[in-house]
Amino acid sequence: MKTTTLGSSASIEVGRVGLGLMGISAFYTGAGQDDADGARTILGALDRGVTLLDTAEMYGPHTNEELLGRTLEESGRRDDAVIATKFGIRQGGQGDRVLDGSPENVRRSVEGSLRRLRTDRIDIYYQHRMDPATPIEETVGALAELVAEGKIRGYGLSEASVPTIRRAHAVHPVTAVQTEYSLWTRDPEAELLPALNELGIGFVPYSPLGRGFLTGTIRSLDALDGDDFRRSNPRFADGALQANLAIVDAVETVAAEVGATSAQVALAWLLAQGEHIAPIPGTRKLSRVEENIGAAELSLTAEQLAALGAVGSPVGERYADMSSIDR
Repeated sequence: MKTTTLGSSASIEVGRVGLGLMGISAFYTGAGQDDADGARTILGALDRGVTLLDTAEMYGPHTNEELLGRTLEESGRRDDAVIATKFGIRQGGQGDRVLDGSPENVRRSVEGSLRRLRTDRIDIYYQHRMDPATPIEETVGALAELVAEGKIRGYGLSEASVPTIRRAHAVHPVTAVQTEYSLWTRDPEAELLPALNELGIGFVPYSPLGRGFLTGTIRSLDALDGDDFRRSNPRFADGALQANLAIVDAVETVAAEVGATSAQVALAWLLAQGEHIAPIPGTRKLSRVEENIGAAELSLTAEQLAALGAVGSPVGERYADMSSIDR
């Protein structure tokens, strides 16, 4: 697979298409049902040139990191993988989620992740959400110490605003920023992408297939389990889902023209938006991994890219509660 480099400082090389592991263990239909199948998907992805494997301490919580660590250790494949994990969302005393970017939590969290991942270093360590109670300079100061100690190779920020990214980068260079970006989430194009290009920071879009919507396989809520996170997502709500199918239809039109799947077209459009973009589509199935990496070899014409870029904005916010998104 083609590769790209994330971060001008850490210079971490990854395949152009990575793998988001969240759905193997949490939040989506079918999650947490078969660790053995999840392990096969991880190893099959590595066999096919996928190197960037994305997890987080809150996925499970902890079980997703444990699965990845166990799989890589037992297979002897740790050095084939670029492990990205996240800290900064912990369980409060009442079972609620607390944003914590304090240096103390950075230290506490990295030790837990290293133990669960069964490794001596994390390649990219993201702050999962920004903590308004802790200045980003303090958080990054602790992360810079971890870089110096060799516990992490580089660090990233997830769902951070451009001003926050600039403040963080001034303390220690940011390796990558992770934010939702796809044909139904175009927010990063106005300010974020230009800033990342200017600063030499890699971009790792999550949910690059619109939480599976852009594959064209979800045309009603009937396809989702009762506890699937998407049932409470505003873009999947009654009315919004049907309105948003117009975006899927546009993707399917181009897919028919080029003889590819909708997922491949949506990812190919995303890869065309910048050289240092490495999306992390999530899946539990190796067949989907194979489908997704085909996007790296798919070239769309200028006319097709323009047609896709002209699709309308989706109906509904990205989350029911956007308060944790740094904007």
